[in-house]
Amino acid sequence: MNNMNKYTERQIEIIEAATERIDRFGIQNFTIKNLAGDIGLSEPALYRHFGGKNEILVGLLDYFSAEMKNRLSNIISTGNNSVSDELRAIFKSQLKTFSEKPAIVSVIFAEGIFHFNEELSGKVSEIMKMMSDVVKSNIKKGQDAGEYAGLINSSTLATIIIGGMRMTVLKWKLTGHKSNLVKDGSAIVEGVLKMIEK
Repeated sequence: MNNMNKYTERQIEIIEAATERIDRFGIQNFTIKNLAGDIGLSEPALYRHFGGKNEILVGLLDYFSAEMKNRLSNIISTGNNSVSDELRAIFKSQLKTFSEKPAIVSVIFAEGIFHFNEELSGKVSEIMKMMSDVVKSNIKKGQDAGEYAGLINSSTLATIIIGGMRMTVLKWKLTGHKSNLVKDGSAIVEGVLKMIEK
């Protein structure tokens, strides 16, 4: 991933270990001391690679953002799908990634914790904007092609879909990942498509 070239192999190893720790114990229990113990480093040695916990979280968000950009670009660039199938594929891909890497959800949904940290909240905002832009573009393309109704503008529709998806992901997170996230999220997309497809 191009965005990850700025990180050394050791830094990527630390980011991946942080992801595992957050996945297993939650972001509240993520400390430099615990992380150093997980990978067999002393705290001072870990601090030689990252200035602190926030820098590691920025790295994790960079990693996810680069992976997400590549994944979504591949879906859009195929051009083999109808506009509605492309929208299904975009959300299915995102939900599948969240299911496989729930720690990402823990970090992205911890924006309340990041409220006073501009760099972390900025990274989360970038990820949210990327998803919003992709969905808006799909809706605009569908409306221009006459596949989607144009009653509601693309920006508002994107907010409705992403808001419904966010609620579904949050519910999945709060119930300890017991529901089928891909199935529940796909139901949201299908419901919206029933309302907007011509």
